[in-house]
Amino acid sequence: MSTIRFQALREASNRKVVSFEEANRKSNIFGLNVFNEKAMKQYLTSDAFKAVQGAIENGTKIERKLADYIAMGMKEWALSKGVTHYTHWFQPLTGTTAEKHDAFFETSFDGSDPVEKFGGAQLVQQEPDASSFPNGGIRNTFEARGYTAWDPTSPAFIYGTTLCIPTVFISYTGEALDNKIPLLRALAAMDEAATEVCRYFDKNVKKVTATLGWEQEYFLVDKALAHSRPDLMMTGRTLLGHTSAKGQQLDDHYFGSIPTRALTYMRDLEQECMLLGIPVKTRHNEVAPNQFELAPIFEETNLAVDHNCLLMDIMQKVAERHDFKVLLHEKPFQGVNGSGKHNNWSLATDTGVNLLSPSKTPMSNLQFLTFFINTIKAVNDYEELLRASIATASNDHRLGANEAPPAIISVFIGEQLTKVLAELESVTRGKLSPEEKTDLKLNVVGKIPEVILDNTDRNRTSPFAFTGNKFEFRAVGSSANCSNAMTTLNTIVAKQLRDFKAEVDTLIDSKAMKKDDAIFNVLREYIKVSKDILFEGDGYSEAWEKEAKKRGLSNFKTTPEALKAKVSKRALDLFSELGIMNHVEVEARYEIELEEYTKKIQIESRVLGDISKNHVIPTAIRYQNTLIENVKGLKDIFGKEFESIAKEQIGLIKEISTHIEGINAKVEEMRNERKNANALNNAQKTAEAYCNKVKPYFEIIRNHCDKLELLVDNELWTLTKYRELLFTK
Repeated sequence: MSTIRFQALREASNRKVVSFEEANRKSNIFGLNVFNEKAMKQYLTSDAFKAVQGAIENGTKIERKLADYIAMGMKEWALSKGVTHYTHWFQPLTGTTAEKHDAFFETSFDGSDPVEKFGGAQLVQQEPDASSFPNGGIRNTFEARGYTAWDPTSPAFIYGTTLCIPTVFISYTGEALDNKIPLLRALAAMDEAATEVCRYFDKNVKKVTATLGWEQEYFLVDKALAHSRPDLMMTGRTLLGHTSAKGQQLDDHYFGSIPTRALTYMRDLEQECMLLGIPVKTRHNEVAPNQFELAPIFEETNLAVDHNCLLMDIMQKVAERHDFKVLLHEKPFQGVNGSGKHNNWSLATDTGVNLLSPSKTPMSNLQFLTFFINTIKAVNDYEELLRASIATASNDHRLGANEAPPAIISVFIGEQLTKVLAELESVTRGKLSPEEKTDLKLNVVGKIPEVILDNTDRNRTSPFAFTGNKFEFRAVGSSANCSNAMTTLNTIVAKQLRDFKAEVDTLIDSKAMKKDDAIFNVLREYIKVSKDILFEGDGYSEAWEKEAKKRGLSNFKTTPEALKAKVSKRALDLFSELGIMNHVEVEARYEIELEEYTKKIQIESRVLGDISKNHVIPTAIRYQNTLIENVKGLKDIFGKEFESIAKEQIGLIKEISTHIEGINAKVEEMRNERKNANALNNAQKTAEAYCNKVKPYFEIIRNHCDKLELLVDNELWTLTKYRELLFTK
């Protein structure tokens, strides 16, 4: 079996850089494969174009007759680019995307009169089989009907020879079966709530858009090396393997010169992204060896989420051309940094204002403070729910490690902005005197741009940090669909803005306060009650864990613990009140995420048992037999003296036996715990059993295997080692 490893190493070492011809200007190819505004103007009638724009900008319904015209134009555009099939591209609750391809081609009943056909009915709605997708008990298996419905706010695109139409996925009984519907509802709630608050400051604002800029971290491993590791192929991470002597200690990979093969892959990937309208802009080496990052320009959140889902698929397909395997798992290698997907979130008005970016005028800065403080208050009130939104089996490996934010949700705003909030906290309760108001606006609010420009630092240990003109939700996992985190964040901030508006209006109407006085008074109280969520120090420290506990902040280190917040009465009421999800939809997602956690730990447990017993132990015994033959030979030569001469070999034989015994015993114990967990008839209890009873064996078994890796002859070891996976360019 070791020949597979060495064959993979030879193959990887002899790789040539794949030839790739890059377009001379990205601007010339950007969006060429997207049915965007330019394409719509060319292929749609005026009425059809206006209908699509109305749906995008105002959410107005498209009449079926106009849908036929839109479909006709979309088909002609697609056919002009060599497309043969179309698909409704959707995001079921698997965490990935799904698609079923249908040909444009149709014939009459007798097989004559072939024609390319695609009408409004096919564009607007389809009926894929819903029974095989996770549904959390919403649908019985024998009730297969589910519908995909066109989302006109996210433009159709061509990949390969297929026209992909972004859609929502809904059950026959009306519940959302995907990640997109709750996100769209949350964004609509945010638009409504934020627009109402904006009108305190600018009556011309008619729409507020939540924006998102994700940062995608990933590892690249040569395809042959990845295929030589069953754990990487089956689980996305290495379940065993001794750390390399050289890892990331020297910090020499971070922002270093990008290896040629990796750079060619990036260029190819970026070109695919440009054609699909994904505005990727930044690429660089990350901290760990063979780890990289790419990031786009900010976009409307729904489109940004679609683009990130599409990107994760494209990354794997482009990697195939370059003989790479892309690893999106949050922690594929022990001992080096894992990968995240920082979600940079902000709010923008249709008048061109970033609501989380201060300006030169006190009034604009009061608007900034309003949205800034309300966001902090929302996180303070719903930190458990925000933690639950990023809870997965794979992200549990990363959160709290010395490279990622801790499992404790806190907000970092920097020393200077903390001082600004402290000054605002001292605002007089009630009506401000003219002197107080002038002093406040000139000396506190008026100076915010200087504060942010010169004094806003960054804290890489913070899970939710303000970074100048946006909040960065750093705890989102690299393999995650951003919609979960973005649905939760936009929901809690929308709820908070609603409450803020109600409180301010009450002070204006009942207390006869002026608008500014009312806003300052409400913000003052928010600052007071949100202090516990603010933290400027080292999020990795034990001192912070103790301090966070005193403050009453949650510290859910595992997914089964964290997910409970999703089905608390408070969370159920929140999602229901804002029309994001009803109780059935929330509870279904809770069940699905628990089941996904259980299945992932179950798969890892079975793969670890297989590798340790079928790879590691046989290899160790083979080497042990070599040592035994050596000892026998020494005995034949030296007689009674052999024990002292063969002392080291005998010690090795005993040590190998100890580790073999340890592996066999612990794998059997782990298997029994798996059986016990499987017998439980409750999703929460099963997930907890896998977390607390099965998963702890992983490290014990791994430790025995990794010790054997150091003891066994390198020529016999079957599994590609860390030094080879991480440092083969």
